[in-house]
Amino acid sequence: MVTHNIDSFDRARERTLRRDLKLLAKFVDFYCHHQHSDEAKNPFKLKTCDIAMIRGKPLCLCPSCRRLLAHALVKRVNCPLNPKPVCKKCLTHCFAPAYRAKIRQVMKYSGRRLVLSGRLDYLYHLLR
Repeated sequence: MVTHNIDSFDRARERTLRRDLKLLAKFVDFYCHHQHSDEAKNPFKLKTCDIAMIRGKPLCLCPSCRRLLAHALVKRVNCPLNPKPVCKKCLTHCFAPAYRAKIRQVMKYSGRRLVLSGRLDYLYHLLR
């Protein structure tokens, strides 16, 4: 019976991780598409994470957004806190200061515009 609880806990944790990774990819993709529309974009690949499988489609980003997303995905996957708090409320910041400032900018830009475009499910993320 204890094993069942651990299994369900692990599945819930895995679902949360997949949702967070998908949301990170969506926000960075939206930001890159609107802010870096004139830059050359290449497919995003990361050895430790198949974001195309998680997101449901391939992702093409400019070089700076690829670096930012790779940093964010690695940090999210390796977050030692359980349950994971929202990064802006976390006491232990794992992002490098430059990446933290950039991801904050991406979240602010993408979150507001996605909610205003009718994506009310992102409203929950903004209010957390």
